[in-house]
Order: sequence, then structure tokens, then C-alpha cells
Amino acid sequence: MPLKSCQCDKAYSCNSSLIIHKRKHTGEKPYQCMQCDKAFSCNSHLINHLRTHTGEKPYQCSQCNKAYSKNSHLMIHKRKHTGEKPYQCIQCDKAFSYNSSLINH
Repeated sequence: MPLKSCQCDKAYSCNSSLIIHKRKHTGEKPYQCMQCDKAFSCNSHLINHLRTHTGEKPYQCSQCNKAYSKNSHLMIHKRKHTGEKPYQCIQCDKAFSYNSSLINH
């Protein structure tokens, strides 16, 4: 049975996800960067942030070797190679690789 948040209708199957979600409502950010004091609600967000200090870029494109600190940035980059255009204008059907390009359109 899914667990529910006390302030909204979001449902989660595991308690740890519910706890992290509840922090959006409370503003609790228990994970703090020791280099700049920025705080995060989730440990994985702190780990991603730490890469801004270390310069670590563990996600590398297999086609051109360009590297990124976040996997999501690599996935966006790969559209340059695949030609994927997932963002489509509902008025003229023109498609774009990036959401920002659709918004500017």
C-alpha cells in the first residue's frame, strides 16, 4: 500500500522517499556542504553539488568524449548526436531538442 504525504496527495511506495518529499513542505535541509555551507534536502543532491567544487565529471559521452557532472546533462547532450527532438510546438508541430528552444520559439 502506498504511503501518503500529510500535506498533499503525492504517494510513495517507500518511507525514505516520503521523508525526502516531506522536506519540500518543511524546508528541512539536513545535508550541508562543508565548503560553501549550501544545504540540501537529499544526500544525492549534495553529492551532485560537491562536483561543482571538485570539477568531477563522471558522465562521459561515448561518441565525442565530452564529460558532464550530471547524468541528466549527458542525456541532453546526446540529442546532438541522435537528432532526438522531444519538445514539440502545439501550434505548428515544429520539434526541438531542448525545452528552452521551444520556449523561445
